[in-house]
Amino acid sequence: MSHIDAGDPPPAAAKKKSPAEEAAEKRREKLTPGSLMKAVIRSGSGDANPTDGDQVIIHCTTRTMDGIVVNSTRREHGGKGIPLRFVLGRSKMILGFAEGFPAMLKGEIAMFKMEPKIHYAEDDCPVTAPDGFPKDDELQFEIEMLDFFKAKVISEDLEVIKKIVDEGKGWETPREPYEVTARITARTADGKDILPSKEVPYFFTLGKSEVPKGLEMGIGSMARKEKATIYVSSTYLTESSLMPQLEGLEEVHFEVELVQFTQVRDMLGDGRLIKRRVVDGRGEFPMDCPLHDSLLRVHYKGMLLDEPNSVFYDTKIDNDGEPLEFCSGEGLVPEGFEMCVRLMLPGEKSIVTCPPDFAYDKFPRPANVPEGAHVRWEIELLGFEVPKDWTGLNFKEIMEEADKIKNTGNRLFKEGKFELAKAKYEKLLREYNHVHPQDDEEGKVFANSRNSLHLNVAACYQKIGEYRKSIEACNKVLDANPVHVKALYRRGMSYMLCGDFDDARNDFEKMIAVDKSSEPDATAALLKLKQKEQEIEKKARKQFKGLFDKKPGEISEVGAESEGAKNAGDKAVSGEAVTSTDRDGSEKPSPRAEPDYAFEEERPGLIGRIWPSARRIFSSLGLNRCTIL
Repeated sequence: MSHIDAGDPPPAAAKKKSPAEEAAEKRREKLTPGSLMKAVIRSGSGDANPTDGDQVIIHCTTRTMDGIVVNSTRREHGGKGIPLRFVLGRSKMILGFAEGFPAMLKGEIAMFKMEPKIHYAEDDCPVTAPDGFPKDDELQFEIEMLDFFKAKVISEDLEVIKKIVDEGKGWETPREPYEVTARITARTADGKDILPSKEVPYFFTLGKSEVPKGLEMGIGSMARKEKATIYVSSTYLTESSLMPQLEGLEEVHFEVELVQFTQVRDMLGDGRLIKRRVVDGRGEFPMDCPLHDSLLRVHYKGMLLDEPNSVFYDTKIDNDGEPLEFCSGEGLVPEGFEMCVRLMLPGEKSIVTCPPDFAYDKFPRPANVPEGAHVRWEIELLGFEVPKDWTGLNFKEIMEEADKIKNTGNRLFKEGKFELAKAKYEKLLREYNHVHPQDDEEGKVFANSRNSLHLNVAACYQKIGEYRKSIEACNKVLDANPVHVKALYRRGMSYMLCGDFDDARNDFEKMIAVDKSSEPDATAALLKLKQKEQEIEKKARKQFKGLFDKKPGEISEVGAESEGAKNAGDKAVSGEAVTSTDRDGSEKPSPRAEPDYAFEEERPGLIGRIWPSARRIFSSLGLNRCTIL
């Protein structure tokens, strides 16, 4: 019989250990010569030993030094016949197991003699001894190493573990509410068949409790054509149509071959906008999808959802057989249509069911589509072209490409599509981070263009009611040029719209001081500011009228006289001078007209402001924190 010790100390230059490694090393110091002894009863096969991250499957019989069996997994010794499973480096176990298992071969049977401090009498032992267990005695543990393999941990509590038998194809894995086709067999931990046949594939939808929860979790980690064994403990053996009877099952081993899965995406997360892939495309999802603004070519057929034969448009018939070509990110197709196409691969065919608010209620509606109609699109993405790469272009060519994008943004702004316009301007500003003018003349052109983009972004923020964001955009211009008149004007208007009247007055007065030609615009803005201050003061007086006129003990109802006054502190009255677009793409104020400014209480997030549909698209991908490149 040989003894097992802690081995030689690591070299001084070893890399820093993780907390788990440090804890294991400290625990290993409890080993002393003779405290853990091993004798081989039957030799194993091969030369590989289990290592951290491997799942080991063992039978164990524990005896006293007199040979009396005190505990066993084997039926012949009173056990249930169910082997034990541990994941080295992850599972809680006695120290003798943690040090003994890595010294075994597959198929080996060995006897380990352990002093009490190496099994359940160890200080701070992470596991509890069974009732009546002689934990203070020296004991013999007969271990049979049935199997070990690199484990894929599916659940953090180690109750669902996967063993990959054959690697799959690609890296995409199914998730709710994908439709899955798989061959499945199942047996108990002691080898009894539960689902003996896998000739006929089983079809189910993830998320609908049609298979036990643990099996669903394991399949959710598999790629197409992958074969795997999924070990599921009773915690995750939920009732399902696949296995309606689970009584008495402590653990089930599922043999799974993932034949196919159909990508089904709930684009909004509420079941209203669903994309179902019916023909796979070319490439890897989502890297080869047109996530960026691109020129897209699609064939599609549109019909009313409740009337499958009511086709209202078919490109192969109504467009002389030619595909529809459109640039994404420009509001040229309904939002639900574009969101789904952005998640398609070239050659893919998908069926999309779309609610009216993402179909034609907010988009020019075909004559034969009634208001409030849910629609169904059958879409085939033929291909797409990404925007021209600026690498290798000279400064003039870069600015020409920038003007095209800026002009698209200006068009979207005039059409009232402020989110889309802002996305175009902000896309350019990100690209400008990689542009480096070569001389003063180029530097001047570049600075003017960048300033106009910041001011256009500020104008978009004003239109959607994000006045603080508008101020921040103006500050990016004023930080470099504190006397930029248009930036002062736009910031002053934003200050006024969010109720910072003193700051607004300072900006308008500064306009006159730095540029006399701006005096008419600034004077008109100051007049508007004075009117707004008077309106707020008037509403405040009306709201609090009579508050202090009551006698002691009486209560005055504040704001009862004016229903609209109750929100005076929350909403600013909209108004700004009319703007026109000058040659550099930014807006130029004209002092004597006052268009309305939209005010929305709902504030979109960062990605939502960069790209209106992005938060929904990336939510449907499960990549909520992705950066839009």
